Amino acid sequence: MKIICIGRNYTEHIAELQNERPTEPVVFLKPDSAVLLKQHPFVIPEFSDDIHHEIEIIVRINKVGKYIDAKFAHKYYDEISVGIDFTARDLQQKLKDKGLPWEKAKAFDGSAVIGDFISIKVFNSLENLKFELTNNGETVQKGNTANMLWKIDELIAYVSQYFTLKIGDIIFTGTPAGVAKVNSNDVLEGFLEENKLFRIQVK
Repeated sequence: MKIICIGRNYTEHIAELQNERPTEPVVFLKPDSAVLLKQHPFVIPEFSDDIHHEIEIIVRINKVGKYIDAKFAHKYYDEISVGIDFTARDLQQKLKDKGLPWEKAKAFDGSAVIGDFISIKVFNSLENLKFELTNNGETVQKGNTANMLWKIDELIAYVSQYFTLKIGDIIFTGTPAGVAKVNSNDVLEGFLEENKLFRIQVK
């Protein structure tokens, strides 16, 4: 199982981090060891003083595929959820300044929260889904799939050009604006429409 992540897929988030708008999806990977185990707290790692939350729509692949056409991409998943791509922002900036890969800042142990999955049949369309993250009961991030630069099916088609997609692979589809630092004793909860799909304690 691999985790394929998309960066810079929402215009407002690109602006808040003062990044350049990409002409094609920005892709990076997390190993399976990045998955935060169910019922476990997120422990802030010692190597960072600035861990940011990034809530994202995620999908789980349910059949093997390569060079998938976007018009057939919907056949490769039937469940959707929300997750968090935890990011060591201070470390990421140092790596970016040196032109180095981001993995140490993005793929460390526990950096991928995967919420409970729901059948896509619950929703009339995936093109206008609201999702949000609360921190200690207050909304800190909210987004809508309508604002994605590249939609879910387009992302599946794109990444399948480079990586064979296998059953159980997870795709993180990018975060909206509102990323911010997490602190000890924060409680993060993720919602897709009216469904609460994860609750994480920060330590």
